[in-house]
This record gives sequence, C-alpha cells and structure tokens, in this order.
Amino acid sequence: MPGRILLVEDDDGIALPLVRTLEREEYDVERVADGAAALGRLLAGNRDLVILDLGLPDMDGLDVCRRAREQGFAGGIIVLTARSGELDRVVGLDVGADDYMAKPFGLAELLARIRAILRRSAPSDPVEPAVRLGPGAAAAEGGLEVDVASRRVHVGATEIPLSAKEFDLLVVLHEHRGAVVTRERLIDQVWDENWFGSTKTLDVRVARLRQKLDAAAARARVTTIRGVGFRLDEQADDA
Repeated sequence: MPGRILLVEDDDGIALPLVRTLEREEYDVERVADGAAALGRLLAGNRDLVILDLGLPDMDGLDVCRRAREQGFAGGIIVLTARSGELDRVVGLDVGADDYMAKPFGLAELLARIRAILRRSAPSDPVEPAVRLGPGAAAAEGGLEVDVASRRVHVGATEIPLSAKEFDLLVVLHEHRGAVVTRERLIDQVWDENWFGSTKTLDVRVARLRQKLDAAAARARVTTIRGVGFRLDEQADDA
C-alpha cells in the first residue's frame, strides 16, 4: 500500500534507520527535524501520514499536532514519544493524534499501525455517491452530508475538518443511524483487530467528533448509551 509519510524526528539515531525501513516498505518518506518545518510540509497537503516525535527543538509535538488539525490536516498522525503515561496518551489523542506509541517501539508494530491508518484513510470506491444524513439537500440549515468517496463532511455549505479516525467513526455511526453501535464494534471497525490501546481512545475520538458537529450546528448528534456504545441521532428542525 503506497503512502506519503512525513517523519518528524530530531534524533538521527532514530530517524535515519526508520527512514531506511520505511523506504524498504516502498513508502515515500520525507524527514524533518523541527515543528515549524513539519507544519509547513503538512499544510502543503502532500502527506498522507505523519510520524511525530513530541520532544522537538523548537516546539512541543503536541502543539504541532493541534495546529495541524486546526489548519485542516486530515491525514493520519502517529505520535512517537518517551512520554508513556496514560494521561500523556489521552492528551495526545485529544489534540488530534490517531495513534500513540511509546519509545522504545517495535518496528513491526509501528509498520502494522501505519498500514492500519493508511488503510482506514484510503478513499473508498471512487464512484460511490455521497451519503446524506437527514431529509433534504446538504445545503439545508444543519443538514449533514457525508461523502464517503472524497472523505469530506459538510454541514450545510460548511465543511467540517475531521481526522481519519473521526471520519471513520462518523461513517460507521451513519450506517447504523438511529441504532446503538457497541463500543466493541466501533473499535473493531475503526481501528484494527490488532489494536492494543486503551478504550479511552474511542471516548476521546467520539468527544472530538461530537464537539465538531455541535460547533457546526449540525442537527446530527452523537448520543452516549451508557455501558453499551453510541448512537447517531438527528434532531428535528424545531428541537
């Protein structure tokens, strides 16, 4: 599976062997050593995934992640860091990372996670039509449009920037809108059968998706069904 990867790592001892490994896997790899350069490359729009160290010389990698998401980068983000505490992982995921691996890390596991993110973020059938939530056209006030082929989401005429995982969550919830989707099913479908992370990752992703829908004044709402999972509901116009 070809993919364009940006490696953001200032330690040559880690970066150079990792670049060689990724190139052997036939990825198009570019390496930068600081956060400012990383943001410039990501916002140029020609990278599918970034592998991001947090301890950069000019800024914290979490700030790079947050700013990249705020400015519209929708590709995958894998954080590599020596900060391995659960709180650190939650903060990383909360600012927009798709995955989080503590150093030292296994190359085989990292490659598996790269493949999983790129597979999930790859466009579906290019002739698949847009899927609309709710009655009427997307231009209607609060109407939600999910275009699976282009992986774009609009509320009315406004596009909502979603990360790869946020988009995948919305697609699964949309396919079963009005019905409860269990936590286990969401993890299996949106992540990977080899996912080793905490289920808090799912909660963080759902919370971010909910916030973005609310901020865009979408009629669609993600409802938590305690102890079971989540449901995508659509409010009536006069709700």
